Amino acid sequence: MSPIDLREKAHWVWRETLAVHRRAPETRLASSLSSIEIFVALYYGGVLRFDPTQPLAEHRDRCVISKGHGSICMYPILADLGYFPLDELKRVCQTGSFLGGIPDPVIPGYETVNGSLGHGVGVATGMALGLKCKDSDRSVFVVSGDGELHEGANWEAIMFASQHKLDNLHLIVDDNRISMLGYTDDIISHGSLSARLSAFGWDCLEVDGHDVSAVQAALLKMKENRAGKPKALIARTLKGHGVPGLENAPLSHIMNPKPELIDSLLEQNP
Repeated sequence: MSPIDLREKAHWVWRETLAVHRRAPETRLASSLSSIEIFVALYYGGVLRFDPTQPLAEHRDRCVISKGHGSICMYPILADLGYFPLDELKRVCQTGSFLGGIPDPVIPGYETVNGSLGHGVGVATGMALGLKCKDSDRSVFVVSGDGELHEGANWEAIMFASQHKLDNLHLIVDDNRISMLGYTDDIISHGSLSARLSAFGWDCLEVDGHDVSAVQAALLKMKENRAGKPKALIARTLKGHGVPGLENAPLSHIMNPKPELIDSLLEQNP
């Protein structure tokens, strides 16, 4: 897709994510809005190799969505790409629907269970090692929230990936700087995530996470680099992006905008 097309697609996903939350307010909106451009770049930007008709095909790249609760924006993407019908977006969190408030592998296109945070990096590391053992040229991407990186299991996997030179592994951090109950700097500050990951033997890039073309370019550059190191992209984002009162609010993770506000935003942003 061209840069203009990517931006238009990101705007469409933003609108559809708001619409999903309007119908299913039990979904987590703020943390889904911060990661939209990341997923659009992955799935529409020529980064991932995938086949919607064969979600578990051996020849696919793997995308582990560790911040599962913050990936409701993936529902419109997967439906748009043909993993399931678009009409399913109208049934999120309803009886009989496979699209729940927290995604799981029953949804075509999701690789793992995503409810308990802090495990996606380890699972993705295992996948990357397995593909290396098979001499596969496929890549593994894992999307994590910055708040998840407060959990120690991530850093065990980060050390392991460096030790085993897993250059087919790509970590994308949705660095919105807010976890469930406040700013990450007020809970456990990461300082510079790039500096920390570099110290653990990773190659790191930083990017404006809402510039979808910049995210795409960084991901393609990372994927081409097979120099014996795992790679990380720190995507600087805003939690609740584009929603007044929600954007960058310290408690945005557990806040729901009023339905009238969502209706107004959808009307103002066709």
